[in-house]
Amino acid sequence: MRRTVPRALSIAGSDSGGGAGIQADLKTFTALGVFGMSVVTSVTAQNTRSVLGIHDLPHEFVELQIDAVLGDLGADAVKLGMLSNESIVFSVAKMLDDYGMDKIVVDPVMVSTSGVSLSDTGAVKALIRELLPITYIVMPNLPEAEVLTGEKVKSLDDMREAAREIKSLGPKFVLVKGGHLDTSYEAVDVLYDGSEFAEYSVPRIGTENTHGGGCTYSAAVCAYLAKGMSMHEALKEAKRYVTQAISKSFNLGHGRGALNHFWNFE
Repeated sequence: MRRTVPRALSIAGSDSGGGAGIQADLKTFTALGVFGMSVVTSVTAQNTRSVLGIHDLPHEFVELQIDAVLGDLGADAVKLGMLSNESIVFSVAKMLDDYGMDKIVVDPVMVSTSGVSLSDTGAVKALIRELLPITYIVMPNLPEAEVLTGEKVKSLDDMREAAREIKSLGPKFVLVKGGHLDTSYEAVDVLYDGSEFAEYSVPRIGTENTHGGGCTYSAAVCAYLAKGMSMHEALKEAKRYVTQAISKSFNLGHGRGALNHFWNFE
């Protein structure tokens, strides 16, 4: 008898240090019992301290990877991470639309923790025009929400207003992540579905080992959606998973250390 398994596809950049990007996504998918697949958009020379270099793949080859995966294996949910130029964004949006993918999780990766730009202006504009209208949930942090709205986001009220503005761009759900909010002892995320707000909150964890936290969070949401959970269930479980991964993280390298993606096996 053939066994069926939930399938999740990550379309993102490669992190040679293993803490973020495709590598973090595949670890998360595996930890949560989902069959992980990947489409590499860019290759980075990266570690816990900085991004030393970025090499974008040709958009035609990104399309070929998507066709190879979705044309054979299929996917129950897709997570989008680093899409660094306009051509790649257009290709990804077109291919996902052609294949009728509806569970699309967008982590709008724009700037690395070390301050390196990971997408150009054309990519951001294309993401707004082409991807957000077909997105199931977009998950910006505060700096990314500021880029998408053109407004400062410094408070919980600002997060709600940003969620409203981003929702008008087309996604079904918007989750504004409050990890960068300096005024709170809790990490509060705000979800907006066009009519109601919901908040997901956990105590802040006193560690610098957060490299790849955003990638891991969005990958976990993607995995739980692939398993058939509702949006609220997926967010609740993903928040719990990434919080534990941070709390049980490693002192690895000389910068921001790595999350423990397999804490649930210990």
